[in-house]
Order: sequence, then structure tokens, then C-alpha cells
Amino acid sequence: MKIVIFVTDGDLASKKALEHIAKELNCQVISASYGNPTVIEPQELIDLIHQQKDEVPILVMFDDCGIRDMGFGEEAMQYIANQQTINVIGAVAVASQTHAKEWTHVDVSVDRFGHLSQYGVDKEGLFDLEIGRINGDTVSILDDLKLPIVVGVGDIGKMARFDDVKRGAPITKKAIELILERSGYLEPDFETDDV
Repeated sequence: MKIVIFVTDGDLASKKALEHIAKELNCQVISASYGNPTVIEPQELIDLIHQQKDEVPILVMFDDCGIRDMGFGEEAMQYIANQQTINVIGAVAVASQTHAKEWTHVDVSVDRFGHLSQYGVDKEGLFDLEIGRINGDTVSILDDLKLPIVVGVGDIGKMARFDDVKRGAPITKKAIELILERSGYLEPDFETDDV
């Protein structure tokens, strides 16, 4: 069984951040799904997932590039989540200023200062006004997938440089750590509340 974490962003900043984080957290990342929008075929993504090491969490990027309704990235997420040989343990839901007005429920959000909250966050990583939801362009399918945990964050690798890869992309790293902790792949760190 392959262990997968979905990340709803596929631009260059996201790719660099996830590749850095994967090394630190002993994960793997499918860089071939990078793109804005995602263009790799879902079955090809599944083949790449199955080429990775067993029992090592795999980060997979998806991006709809603001396409209204269900875009290619969301179709790929749905296809992969329905595979019996793949266990999707959670998703990092990335906020964006989309005109498509897509949103999803989140279990928790991490703001750009590393604080956790029941509120959603915006693209800049600042807490939003709504509890338990985030706006983005590749997120509306997440509710249908019934994943164990969905963590909301601002724009990966950005957020006014608070998540810059030169700083270790600490906000995205914390979101992935939360998913790994919830799934039993990482011991919780109760000492650090902030990044």
C-alpha cells in the first residue's frame, strides 16, 4: 500500500518547497506532477507512485490553474484516491484568490506565523473570517474524497516570504507534519507551538 499526501498547488515555488521538505521529513515527492495546471495523466501518476519506496509517504502536487468547476488536477486527485493500492492520508489545501470561488472544509489551518487555528487562511497566510473552510482553485473535490485530515495553508513557498524555501518552507512543513502525526508516521512535537 502506497501512502500519499495530496498538495493542491503545482507551481515552481511549491515544487521547490516540497522537494526541500521531502528530504527533511523522509518523504518522497512526485515532481512530475508539477505544473500550472497539472498536465500529467492520472494513470501515469499512479505508475510513478508505485515506483516509489514502500511505507514512505509520497507528496503529490495538483493544480487546476483557476479552471472553474472540476479541473484536471481535481480529476486526477479523485482518480488516485479511488485506487485500492493507494492510501491518501491527508491533503494540504492551498488558498488562492480564485475567481472560480471554490472552497473546501479544513480540519485546521496554519497561518504564516506558524499558528494553528480552526479558521481558514487566505493566500497570504493570514487567518480568514470563516471557520473550517478555505478558498482555492483546486480544492472543491476534497470534501467528496472524505480524507482523514485536510490542513489549510497560504500560497506555498510564498506568504510574504514567511514560507520561502530559503527559510525551509516552515509553514508547509508544519502542515505536512500535522498530517504525518495524525497518521502515526511522525511523533507529535508538543514543545514547539510556532515556527
